[in-house]
Amino acid sequence: MKAPKTLDEYIDLVHQAVYEVDELRACIEDDMEEMEASLPFIDPLDHQLRALYDSMISKQYSFPSDIDLPYMSIVRMYGPAIPFKRLLEVINTTHRNGLDA
Repeated sequence: MKAPKTLDEYIDLVHQAVYEVDELRACIEDDMEEMEASLPFIDPLDHQLRALYDSMISKQYSFPSDIDLPYMSIVRMYGPAIPFKRLLEVINTTHRNGLDA
């Protein structure tokens, strides 16, 4: 997955991550037993990604930053259970380093 080159591409990646959380939640609801490992992190991840997206849309978001996005603690703890972990890492790297010009 390539790093975004424009702010619109970056916002689109965050929107895609929100969509992926919605899809994972649907999978959990369909097969609770199989997806049980996702239960502890799905709500906080959803909340944090939506807050990030909202801050971008309202133009209150700023980057780069020398600190990780808050959801990275979830990624570090539950990474193998997150099918879109790489997407979350690209978003965080962009947050820390800026756009790939």
